[in-house]
Amino acid sequence: MSKSILIAGGHGQVGSEFAALSTDQLRCVNLGSSELDICDESSLQSALDTHRPDALINAAAYTAVDKAETDSDAAYALNSDGAKQLALACSARNIPLLHISTDYVFNGKKNGAYLEDDPTDPQGVYGASKLAGEHAIQHCCSKHIILRVSWVFGQYGNNFVKTMLRLAAERDELGVVADQYGAPTSARCIARTLLMLAERCIERTEFPWGLYHLPSHPATNWHEFANEIFAQAKDIGLVQKIPIVNAITSSDYPTPAARPANSLMGSAKAIAEISACNWQEELTEVLLALKDQAR
Repeated sequence: MSKSILIAGGHGQVGSEFAALSTDQLRCVNLGSSELDICDESSLQSALDTHRPDALINAAAYTAVDKAETDSDAAYALNSDGAKQLALACSARNIPLLHISTDYVFNGKKNGAYLEDDPTDPQGVYGASKLAGEHAIQHCCSKHIILRVSWVFGQYGNNFVKTMLRLAAERDELGVVADQYGAPTSARCIARTLLMLAERCIERTEFPWGLYHLPSHPATNWHEFANEIFAQAKDIGLVQKIPIVNAITSSDYPTPAARPANSLMGSAKAIAEISACNWQEELTEVLLALKDQAR
């Protein structure tokens, strides 16, 4: 019998990826904010009544990290209050809830990869609002999976890869921060992992619910990431020239919200449905998809 997964935030960077992963056996129903407002209880109940999903994946989030510093009410409304509404609704209907969180819940000062039980200490509104959402889900819905990810990129939405490609067409030289470390994670890898988790949640009467990290490798920094983007993009003909990429420090490029110096994600939990992404391989697929879109 086929199962259905409701995707909140279904037209965003990660949410859009589910359309290509949907099958007859596991059907993804992508709803954007105009179709499902997770902060509006009546909108949420209506969507659940209409689609009667077997699980719900929340890909809706306020992700404007810098803007959140002066727009905290909106960030908390979506990342915390909206997450709580979803948790309450899923709990009432006994529906598994799978939720995306972030490396920004940490302060970035640890040496080595962050694990699930490391102390949280968000340094800005975005991270604090996402952490509040985690706590709301943990408190309100026993059947939950929270998946923390870092440095998300993909063919949809706004992200570092697409920004670098745009700058390559506009500039001959640019500076990219080299003292922030982590590992990029493709939106497709995140969606694929969540869908595998959702499928297992539905199939099993018992499941290891809780908080997980989605690791990615190899470790890098933004400067190295930019160089890899340009090298691969040049190889496939997506860019005609590679700009000079100068390594700069975080202090050379101040932002309203502090960025973690270390965003590397590790995991202390062994679970078959979660395996580390290889961002270099995923980057190739994203660049090829962007090349197809440009034709």
